[in-house]
Amino acid sequence: MITLRELYRIGYGPSSSHTMGPRYAATLYRKRHPDARRYRVTLYGSLAATGRGHMTDRAILSVLGADRTEIEWQPRIFLPFHPNGMKFSVLDAAGGTPHDAWTVYSIGGGALAEEGVPTVEFPHIYGMHFASDILAWCERTGKSYWEYVQECEGSGIWDFLGEVWQTMREAVERGLEHEEVLPGPLNLRRKAVSYYTRAEGYQASMKSRGLIFAYALAVSEENASGGKIVTAPTCGSCGVLPGVLYHLWKSRSISEPRILRALATAGLFGNIVKTNASISGAEVGCQGEVGVACAMAAAAAAQLFGGTPTQIEYAAEMGLEHHLGLTCDPVGGLVQIPCIERNAYAAARAMDANSYAMFTDGLHRVSFDKVVEVMKKTGHDLPSLYKETSEGGLATLLSGS
Repeated sequence: MITLRELYRIGYGPSSSHTMGPRYAATLYRKRHPDARRYRVTLYGSLAATGRGHMTDRAILSVLGADRTEIEWQPRIFLPFHPNGMKFSVLDAAGGTPHDAWTVYSIGGGALAEEGVPTVEFPHIYGMHFASDILAWCERTGKSYWEYVQECEGSGIWDFLGEVWQTMREAVERGLEHEEVLPGPLNLRRKAVSYYTRAEGYQASMKSRGLIFAYALAVSEENASGGKIVTAPTCGSCGVLPGVLYHLWKSRSISEPRILRALATAGLFGNIVKTNASISGAEVGCQGEVGVACAMAAAAAAQLFGGTPTQIEYAAEMGLEHHLGLTCDPVGGLVQIPCIERNAYAAARAMDANSYAMFTDGLHRVSFDKVVEVMKKTGHDLPSLYKETSEGGLATLLSGS
């Protein structure tokens, strides 16, 4: 597995695969051809199907220039390697035959690949990439997951995770201040501040649940408006982990070092899924985005509640298992309905997975690794209608409403 710096990316929404990835690809291509008079960019599959709603074209044009770039949309053509394919070409001044073509794929979480080879090489610094192996290491050494992260990443990872945590906090706090309608044709009004206000009027468990909703909504709404967030593991699922961590940090006065350790543990479980399956909604559906985010948040919460390595693994397993089969069907191609609500709901489910695991001794029949394997198979079995094309599910039911 590679560094958590590749999993946790600080950037701007609304989509890691449809906005951050294409913007990064355009930046790389412009560096290769800085003197090009004109560019042509062809978007395929999911990128073309929901690119307008995800602002893919705006991301690319912001780098290459709207006055010298033409974009072709090919939603019916799915390139073999991944549904999020792009082809960049240089055109002469007259717009003749394109040349110097470069095909690249946005594979989820803002990462790029060329037929399976990462565009930006990160070293494989983790010797183990299955949860069962890492759990066995924890039991053998008496150490925890975050200590394995530290051993593999080095002490410099804590400064990076400090920046990640600061960005997450700021996204929550910005999101709680805004009340306007989100951009796009759905005219969806932000809800985080109203949830926060109502939660303050409740007592005990209802207040706690309402605040988790509010914090997760705040980050997801910031993402939907193009604000600065952290992929955890993606933009579309970026509200789950901050929602849980911010709530525990505020309500239980947890120190920042402990929060950073929880971030390390969460990242480790997210990295396992990214390595052995996928976190791309266009490849495996929303189970790979919100489902993985729920697993990450559940693992983080279980650690903060003093869980054993076995209980932490169990919490993560439940967070993912109970999102198996979740489709990616954004209405209008926007990261709003049902995405924002799913983030809030998954944050609450992460806390439930933590509570359930903490009542047990951590022993269970279905391992996290097995659920990751099943998730990958399930995602590949899902028709493309339900994998970020806006051609099935809720996207069809609510189209034009």
